[in-house]
Amino acid sequence: MYTLTREQVTQFQDKGVVFLPGVFADWVAPLREAVQMALDSPSPLERSYQPQDGSAPFFQDYCNWQRFAPLHDFVFQSEAGRVAAQLMRSHSARFFHDHILVKRPGTSLVTPWHQDLPYYCVQGQQSVSFWTPLDAVAREVSLECVGGSHRWSEAGFRPKRFDGSNLYSQDDYSEMPDIDAHRDEFEIFGYTLQPGDAIAFDFRTIHGAPGNQSSTARRVVSTRWVGDDARWAVRQGATSPPYPHLDLPDGAPFDAPDFPLVYTH
Repeated sequence: MYTLTREQVTQFQDKGVVFLPGVFADWVAPLREAVQMALDSPSPLERSYQPQDGSAPFFQDYCNWQRFAPLHDFVFQSEAGRVAAQLMRSHSARFFHDHILVKRPGTSLVTPWHQDLPYYCVQGQQSVSFWTPLDAVAREVSLECVGGSHRWSEAGFRPKRFDGSNLYSQDDYSEMPDIDAHRDEFEIFGYTLQPGDAIAFDFRTIHGAPGNQSSTARRVVSTRWVGDDARWAVRQGATSPPYPHLDLPDGAPFDAPDFPLVYTH
């Protein structure tokens, strides 16, 4: 059993990010199998980005937990639900979705600074993403999170596509602060990780990642979880990932077969 410390929970609540060494070490092999399944048989939600300089592509795919047994088993049999609930200080943990990310060696593609929540069809104060690498990740190619940014804005900042265009044609979000131009003014968390470690961060936490200039792939499975206060959010356009088959009113309980309740206490 993975035991969270009081300090880890407090840091997650205060900073919106915490490092969990070895939390999913027992699941590295099944998650690697799931990544390979996605590469061999991408879903209709697959998104690969090819850098304009011709360097290696960045593969992404979503919502494969019902397609691939290793992912399904991770959701329901790992400690992710329990750990998520404890970090969120929630009585329950409901699974939102999985996200497979493979930055191949040499890709120049940067993941821009962003918050996840404005992209999603969910709203609430209790949320957590587990960013779990399946390869060793050096600090210089690690995901980075801006400490405390989950409390900067109630509405969140404008979601954009990788090409810089706005995700929604009309919105009332404010622009993302220029983190890179003022890095010294922020508390930026980044880590050296081993397979099975995880960075846990709130959906509202501003985060980004550099290209992968290392000689090995950076395979990551990110799983997203929500707590007791999760509600359906109607956005100004198609969310990422989209759920076109769900037509729930804004503020409705976040309860559908797509989002199974995994843990309660």
